[in-house]
Amino acid sequence: IITIDEAKRRQSFSSCDRDSTVDALPMLIDNSDLLQDTHIEKLACRLPARVQGYLWRLVYSTEKHGTSLKTLYRNLLDVDSPVLLVVKDVDEQQIFGAFSTHPFRVSEHFYGTGETFLYSFCPEIKVYRWTGENSYFVKGNTDSLQMGGGGHLGLWLDGELYRGTTTKCATFNNQPLSAREDFNIHSLEVWTFE
Repeated sequence: IITIDEAKRRQSFSSCDRDSTVDALPMLIDNSDLLQDTHIEKLACRLPARVQGYLWRLVYSTEKHGTSLKTLYRNLLDVDSPVLLVVKDVDEQQIFGAFSTHPFRVSEHFYGTGETFLYSFCPEIKVYRWTGENSYFVKGNTDSLQMGGGGHLGLWLDGELYRGTTTKCATFNNQPLSAREDFNIHSLEVWTFE
């Protein structure tokens, strides 16, 4: 059961085909070093309805917090909402990442729900949603972060947030998110919704 105000809020963000970019942009509490207005607009309308219309808050950035997966996990300890991962690679300067229904954390098993997805801008946005093939959404280790599975990983980041890998995986049936399967990370951001 949702309130009338919540229903109206969700309805106002239900269309990706807006005439006015300004109206479609969510409010960002912090500035992004990676996302331009066009990225934000295209991502915002593809998010699940339950997070559309909320403020975006930057909880981790390699520019501000350094390059450590442990720091990323520590910054997300008090977060209890979905998160948006944004990665920029060194070689092609390409933007890609993932939406996770749960904040990233160290875990023995995969976690998340079918709302989790991978995305890439090359240059237009491509979103890779859950296929239903398996439930290998997100798994965090002290030395890596993995998204997707079933033979190959959709997105894998190392513990220093320096290197990554992206391949086609059964969870999302995605194409590699970066121009190169093995890439170096230029910078990375994690956003939450409040």
